[in-house]
Amino acid sequence: MSALLETRRVSKAFGEFRALEDVSIAVAPDELVSVIGPNGAGKTTLVNLLTGLLEPTAGDVLFRGKSIAGIGPVKLAEQGLARSFQLIAIFPQLTVEETIATALISRQRKRWHLFSRLAADATIRSRAHEVARIFGLDRRLDAAAAALSQGEKKLLDVASAFALDPEVILLDEPTSGVSTGDKHEIMGILIAAGRKAGVKAIVLVEHDMDLVAAYSSRIIALSGGKVLADLPPDRFFADAALVDAVVGRRRAH
Repeated sequence: MSALLETRRVSKAFGEFRALEDVSIAVAPDELVSVIGPNGAGKTTLVNLLTGLLEPTAGDVLFRGKSIAGIGPVKLAEQGLARSFQLIAIFPQLTVEETIATALISRQRKRWHLFSRLAADATIRSRAHEVARIFGLDRRLDAAAAALSQGEKKLLDVASAFALDPEVILLDEPTSGVSTGDKHEIMGILIAAGRKAGVKAIVLVEHDMDLVAAYSSRIIALSGGKVLADLPPDRFFADAALVDAVVGRRRAH
């Protein structure tokens, strides 16, 4: 099966420091691929390369077979790859409806001055309500983002990215700051929403090994800027030495 998103022998240097070295990964349709590793492993650099924020020093990044190296997240979103916006951190005063509509407006390349005419734009309003419903936020449409619970804020962050109708979505620790009891519920909602929205693959950057074990199709482990492992969850967690190297401690079963 051909990859939707891949890196081919990618390296990234910042001056003398090499953040990534000869990294090749691939994400195929119907996969949820988790990227894990200790601090300094190169996860953030890899994410920024995958979303077009950075250009590799060597190698290439491809989406649907075409190079996206350094293309930038806006153009990349137009092509079908989105990263959660965290718009609520930028515009906490906007309501749930307005936050999702902002993403929709950017997708349709409408000007910001048209934002005040949201109520008159039936298409955007209808789609915003549809996305909110998929994420269980339809009863909170008029609530300010700042007034939401931490779990609801996380869902709204990702809903904004889903509003762009992406084929592939990149989730960077979507449950951080959420209580342990709510994490699985949120992940379940995100995955179900992805299916409903037609998302073909998800890339998850995550520290929580319980979530990684429960939801991943494959686990890509980075260490020192290199791929240490690319394995299905059962094989990854069966290797105690590998888990120790990546997580720093053995996972309790």
